Amino acid sequence: MTNLNGKYADFEGLREQAVALRREGLSRRQIRDRIQVQNNDILNRLLDGEPAPEWTKRPNAKDDLRAKARELRLQGLTYDQIELELGCSKSSISLWVRDLPKPPKRTREEASAIAKRGWEATLQRRERERQETKRTAAGSIGAMSDRELFLLGVGLYWAEGTKDKPYARRERVAFVNSDPGMIRIFVAWLDLLEVPRQQHKYHVLIHENAHVREAENYWADLVQTSVESFGRTTLKKHNPKTVRKNTGEAYRGCLVVEVQQSADLYRRVEGWWCGIVDASVSSRDLSGS
Repeated sequence: MTNLNGKYADFEGLREQAVALRREGLSRRQIRDRIQVQNNDILNRLLDGEPAPEWTKRPNAKDDLRAKARELRLQGLTYDQIELELGCSKSSISLWVRDLPKPPKRTREEASAIAKRGWEATLQRRERERQETKRTAAGSIGAMSDRELFLLGVGLYWAEGTKDKPYARRERVAFVNSDPGMIRIFVAWLDLLEVPRQQHKYHVLIHENAHVREAENYWADLVQTSVESFGRTTLKKHNPKTVRKNTGEAYRGCLVVEVQQSADLYRRVEGWWCGIVDASVSSRDLSGS
């Protein structure tokens, strides 16, 4: 037992103060600081029998899962099915529902149907989680400054755009992609650089057995111009031996975006990219020194 001599000699007086503060709704930490009791054993004895205020109690994050697990068990689901439905461990489920009666044995058809429903529920739950993660990530970006768009555009071009090679001289700006988001960013980047829209030239690159006209209309709407202003569409010959995945209504081929008279712009892009590389490497070297 803790010695009550010295500053804690008036135990009853301290207890009276501690109980009064507890009933006012103060937490242990607040009471400890208020009456200057730093000894946890003494504090426990001062507050013996006094319940903690509701606001200090942490909610059990699994209460909802436990209630749902019990509900599913009463509906006749097995541990495996409840695990698929809720995404929690069977060890937790067994603790939550062990006092409930076991479900009756089912026929193979019934078990198969329940398992299918459980798997479908799991896929739906995973899809909700996937979409929520994407929404949260998208919302974290916020507004983009001109400098951020500038740097993004340079990196985007150097990853996906046409580049000059010693064995193939082509100092011109040309960008090809099937992702509409990439095309939108690239066009916005050209607008930021004040490249006149009259210098933009577009044409579609697509398999010959796709919906060519629909694809042309889609890309024209995306870049806010008319199909008539597009160059001639390049058709890829269909190879029956090739099993393609990029088919169906969502397949629109690629859009080629070229900038006329862009040799000087290309050289600046290459210089900007070298500057980005040097700056990023230098900043890493400085931070590691």
